[in-house]
Amino acid sequence: MGHAELWAMIAVACIFTAIGIAAGIMLNSWIQKIQKDSAIKSADKIKKDAEREAEHLLRDARVSAKAETLKMREECELELKERRREQTTNEKRLAQREELLDRRADSMDAKSKNIEKQEKEIETLRERLTGREQELAKSISRQIDELERIAGMNRDEAREILLEKLKNEIKNESGLMVRNQLEEAKARSEREARRILTYAIQRYASDCTYERTTATIPLPTDEMKGRIIGREGRNIRAIEAATGVSILIDDTPEAVVISCFDPVRKEVARQLMERLIADGRIHPTRVEELAKKISKDLEEELYQVGEAAVLETGIQGVSPQIMKLLGRLKYRYSFSQNVLQHSLETSYFMGIIAAELGLDEQKAKRIGLFHDLGKAIDHEVEGPHAQIGADLLRKHNEAKDVVHAVAAHHGEVEPESLYDILISACDTLSASRPGARSETTELYLKRLEQLETIAHEFSGVESCFALQAGREIRVVVLPEKIGEGEAQMLAKDICARIEKEMTYPGQIKCTVIRETRSVEYAK
Repeated sequence: MGHAELWAMIAVACIFTAIGIAAGIMLNSWIQKIQKDSAIKSADKIKKDAEREAEHLLRDARVSAKAETLKMREECELELKERRREQTTNEKRLAQREELLDRRADSMDAKSKNIEKQEKEIETLRERLTGREQELAKSISRQIDELERIAGMNRDEAREILLEKLKNEIKNESGLMVRNQLEEAKARSEREARRILTYAIQRYASDCTYERTTATIPLPTDEMKGRIIGREGRNIRAIEAATGVSILIDDTPEAVVISCFDPVRKEVARQLMERLIADGRIHPTRVEELAKKISKDLEEELYQVGEAAVLETGIQGVSPQIMKLLGRLKYRYSFSQNVLQHSLETSYFMGIIAAELGLDEQKAKRIGLFHDLGKAIDHEVEGPHAQIGADLLRKHNEAKDVVHAVAAHHGEVEPESLYDILISACDTLSASRPGARSETTELYLKRLEQLETIAHEFSGVESCFALQAGREIRVVVLPEKIGEGEAQMLAKDICARIEKEMTYPGQIKCTVIRETRSVEYAK
């Protein structure tokens, strides 16, 4: 191979090398351009995605802010409305008090003018009286002079004759007074002898506590009154409906008053109020739950009270049902005398006198304890309480002579044994001691019981309560039996029946309550 061919091959190699280098440079430039375009497109896509995300977040933030603003506005409007309502209520109360003060001021002005007028009249009468006294003194002086002239005696002689006459009159009157004093002393000594004899026979004394129709509940603060009343009075209405009492809230600081003629209801309401105040949760649902629980606990307490009475008298073989009925007598009063205490007294009297007469002491005490048992349910069963009690004892397998003595203790059944006569005497002995009973209270309670009985006799009535010392009867009806339109007619019918059968002062308000509740459970 020659040099020319060698150089030709070198030249060709250089040319191909230059072409390869140029092609590599062009290929690298093209690849870089493609990568640059791809990066630009990716950046544009990221930018657009970021802009869309930012716009979405901004839109959500605006919607959320608008909703929050609307919610705050509604809450502010509700609070403002509530405050305006409270302000309106306070303004009405203030206006009423101002009106009351104005009336009192007018009344005081009228009384003041009347007093001034009376003072002037009194002064005029005093002047007239002074003039009359002077005229009378002159007239007496003239008459004395005239009497001395006519009688021919001076004043000293007339005084001696008058004193002698008065002395004789006083002697006669003193004799009458002594005789009256002797008769009174004799009667007093007889009464004292009977009292001493009674104490000697009975050898037993007990206190008699008059029934109370109100109970005062202390409050920790006056703010608690508002919580007891509740919004629009819902809480206090729930308490009164659950217990059948009247809640009196007045200006007495840190206290509310419970008023009810039924001591059992009053006791339930008292315990309910104390527990609600201590717990702090006061709402209608809580009120109903606590009222049911307290009523159940009170039923257990009645059994314990009856059991304690049986143990105190020492009698045996008494059924649990009879013990429970005896416990109910703790909250039953007859002419303001507690019936359970009266039964215990009668039982002791029966035992002591039976022992003196040689009779069965245990049987006598048993008759005395059971004689007023019918009063535990006489508001539920028709008939005299003596017959009701006898039927109860017969149902629980008491001895025949015990049953007959209970039935005969008011003379409705002819007595057959000494126990029948003895229970009547001991019943009278316990009831007739001074301060044991008061007829006014008993008549008042009978009127309230009659009021509730009349309402109970109508169909569809679930429960009823006499409130406000008998000035209101509140009737709760079954909604499935009494419709909306029938409730008004029922109230009118009850009022017509009350007007026909009862005698009462003033007027009686009849309120018919029909309540419908819908309850569902989320599962």
